[in-house]
Amino acid sequence: MKSLAAFHIGPGKAEPREVSLKAPEREEVLVQTLCSAISPGTESMIYGGHMPREIDGDASIRNLDGRFEYPFSYGYTLSGKIIECGKDVNSSWLGRSVFVFHPHQNQVIVPVVECLPIPADLDHYDALFLPNMESALNFVMDANPVIGSRMMVFGLGIVGLLTCELLSRQEPERLIGLDPLADRRQRALNSGLCDAADPSDTGQWQSLVNELFDNSKAQGMDIVFELSGNMQALNQAIEATGFDGTILLGSWYGTRSHALDLGGHFHRRRINIVSSQVSTLGPSLSGRWNKQRRIALAWDMIRAIRPASLITHRFQLQDCDRAFEVASQRLENCLQVIFEYS
Repeated sequence: MKSLAAFHIGPGKAEPREVSLKAPEREEVLVQTLCSAISPGTESMIYGGHMPREIDGDASIRNLDGRFEYPFSYGYTLSGKIIECGKDVNSSWLGRSVFVFHPHQNQVIVPVVECLPIPADLDHYDALFLPNMESALNFVMDANPVIGSRMMVFGLGIVGLLTCELLSRQEPERLIGLDPLADRRQRALNSGLCDAADPSDTGQWQSLVNELFDNSKAQGMDIVFELSGNMQALNQAIEATGFDGTILLGSWYGTRSHALDLGGHFHRRRINIVSSQVSTLGPSLSGRWNKQRRIALAWDMIRAIRPASLITHRFQLQDCDRAFEVASQRLENCLQVIFEYS
């Protein structure tokens, strides 16, 4: 049996390739893919060739645990239906809609234990946002804001917007979203999530910083979330964070680097930088929380937010090179790029 998958074959170059599939083994299932989503941050970094070669892709996901050596497939957001079951799989799984952490491919064989049933009241397009929602939850859990916090989010892409959605439910005193793209700022403003500003506009940024620190009642941000994928934003985050405040670093920069200014505000204000990555749970939570509990909460938040409206571009897998190119360019009016399988 043949299946079609997207492969990265070099920096800035991807192509569809046929792969061979065997029949499902005793505890495996065959999933017919209906749609899959490109991660705007991680997969754009990978398409650009900026992934670190010395580490594995993601040891917590079986299909992503190899090294970044060309050619390779990557992706972790796939939604489909089970069309065949192995001998030891309960027949009730047949025909079920499931989410799978798997690279882009039109048919996949996976152990049934890796299939997450999509709740009956959610469609396949909303389900594509499960990993991003889980990431947003992880950021909020690691930052641990209190009611009335002053918070800022760098990057109003998918994860940034979902993080703002969650933070807006925390009764913040103020929530500011920052992004160079006007349509993303407008989307955040229209939804009532937060105030919005352009961090690349020097005058606008300096005016905002002056406002944060010139008012005796507002001495900087309590928590700043750096989710832009742009390491330069860290210096601005440091500039905006108040005394003993926290910068929650959710971006993965790969091999991209930028000089950090740790000699001024960072030192005097005793600023904390916290790394947050969704493959694990923070040690302070792991005694009571596990991945299953966090995923259950992610489904609840997807049900409340219905993020499928954030999909802006749809491609067939045969056009994977163009799809990755569009996703990586950070264009106006481009948020979520997906593959549809017909």
